[in-house]
Amino acid sequence: MSYDVTIERCGLKALFDLKGAPEAVSQWVGDALPSLPLSPNSRTEKDRIELFYIGRNHWITCAPLAQEDAMEARLKPTDCPADISIVRVSDTMTFFRIVGPNAGQVMAVACPMDLHDSVFRTDAVSYTEVFGLKALVMRCQDGIEFAVEQSFADMVEDYLIRATA
Repeated sequence: MSYDVTIERCGLKALFDLKGAPEAVSQWVGDALPSLPLSPNSRTEKDRIELFYIGRNHWITCAPLAQEDAMEARLKPTDCPADISIVRVSDTMTFFRIVGPNAGQVMAVACPMDLHDSVFRTDAVSYTEVFGLKALVMRCQDGIEFAVEQSFADMVEDYLIRATA
């Protein structure tokens, strides 16, 4: 079956993994990031920087790769207090974007999670699986965006091509 979708391999983004008590993380990052999301599996955004709440005392910040050095200078991961952790993980994940009227159908083939917009809201983000691989999945305009470990990116791209052929 052919699907009415566009698949884009977006490549790498500036990613930092943050862990610690919300108060400590907020105090350290100040206004360098959007405010911490209030509910699990949600995200906030400010100035093209997104902050994902992915677990108890655990966030990932995501921005265009061109902002990586500036984000590192503002977050100061090597200088952060001992009660929080900030680690640059930009080179670990490759992002894909699936948009179009049938994006949900393609993701239903690839992912066991219910990504219907009545359940998986516009600010939703979660770890799940895509083609059996751990993936960070979020809604984007007109579709779904997800990231997998960089070493699996070629395989996932091939699976997407086969699934939509």
